[in-house]
Amino acid sequence: MFSSLSDSLDKTFRNLRGVGKISEKNITDALREIRMSLLEADVEFSVAKKFIASVKEKSMGEDVLKSIKPGEQIVKIFNDELTSLLGGDATPLDLNPPAHIMLCGLNGAGKTTTAGKLALRLQKEGRRPLLIACDLYRPAAIDQLATLAEQVGVPCFTPDSGEKNVVKVAKQAIKWAKTQNGTTLIFDTAGRQEIDTVLIDELKELHKFVQPNETLLVADSATGQQAVSVARHFDDAVGITGIILTKLDGDARGGAALSMRAITGKPIKFIGEGEKLEQLGVFHPDRMASRILGMGDVVSMVETAAENINEDEAINAAKRLQSGKFDFNDFLDQMNMMRKLGPLDGILGMMPGFSKIKKQLPAGALDEGRMKRMEAIVLSMTPRERATPMLIKGTRRKRIAAGSGNSMLDVNRFLKQFTQMRKMMKSKGKMKEMMKQLGGMEGMDDMMGGGGGKMPKLPF
Repeated sequence: MFSSLSDSLDKTFRNLRGVGKISEKNITDALREIRMSLLEADVEFSVAKKFIASVKEKSMGEDVLKSIKPGEQIVKIFNDELTSLLGGDATPLDLNPPAHIMLCGLNGAGKTTTAGKLALRLQKEGRRPLLIACDLYRPAAIDQLATLAEQVGVPCFTPDSGEKNVVKVAKQAIKWAKTQNGTTLIFDTAGRQEIDTVLIDELKELHKFVQPNETLLVADSATGQQAVSVARHFDDAVGITGIILTKLDGDARGGAALSMRAITGKPIKFIGEGEKLEQLGVFHPDRMASRILGMGDVVSMVETAAENINEDEAINAAKRLQSGKFDFNDFLDQMNMMRKLGPLDGILGMMPGFSKIKKQLPAGALDEGRMKRMEAIVLSMTPRERATPMLIKGTRRKRIAAGSGNSMLDVNRFLKQFTQMRKMMKSKGKMKEMMKQLGGMEGMDDMMGGGGGKMPKLPF
């Protein structure tokens, strides 16, 4: 997410910081590069133009030009303006019960999956969500929503087969909802390959009847400027109250996220960063700005870890690492913990300075397939071998390679890396150096509230 934009900005700001004295020409040249970076990231032209003009005006002030570190000042101005462009502060949902939430958008944007994700999130917050299938054109969408509802343990209303009147379905659903003791009704509506009159008229009728607290546009971030056009049309038709951006994990540019808030004036409320039902996060403009600028997002990383990792288990694993008792059983436990956090490059990307470390990693180091191959190697070991890594010699290695479907070279490489990792974890000096490369992670606990023991230990 935003990787291409982050790399471009990092290069520009590095050059700017390296200049002892800032002139108007330095700033103009740097902002020209930044404008090109924004446009290449698919940011809408008028948004990029207005943004650059605002940054330039603030960067030309005497306080900046005459400061001891003008480059750092300009980076801060850019960060503040980027946060403002993205919306300033996180905007919560209006969930005054009985809350009605209507999801709209084009086919393929991920509306139905997002409905399931949102239901799960609200359920974890202690609410009683209900899912309502209002896509009467695509029977598979109704079945999909019912399946998702079963997975997250949420009641789901499905219309009678062949029903075509969406308002009638909504009326029946609201009557049904009163028997379910639900507090939040999530309406999954029909989409189209493109916006058409029939779709808009149906949405208007449904919107008028449902009177939703929230009308959320589900938009595929990878569609770039097309997503901005879609947002305009839906906003004109039903007056959207917010946006949910999906598939951010697969979009290296991120232009839609930077443009949609500015164009519509409506906040981005959630972002989808993976296929798992747990991977729907609240959109925090300030945190996203930090990630775009390569400063990481420590707060979100810690929140994700706290939500998905058993702290006692993680602390015990950390102690075993430091004592050198870490074996392959612990390794499997660590891999399971990492899976709960989502894609590896996503969680590590929240670390300050990780973009620089990532460039030094060998190709495929964060590949999910590679993780599965390593797991296959460990699962091909006997219980005794997992508990005692030093036992694994020549003939055992050959058997493990055959059992896991890997070559001897792969097994030998993995065992060598495992041994090196154990040595590094035992060495406080090497661990300290690694943390230093990751941008001062040693001070993370202070950032999170000052040594109160509230921050969970991470499994890496």
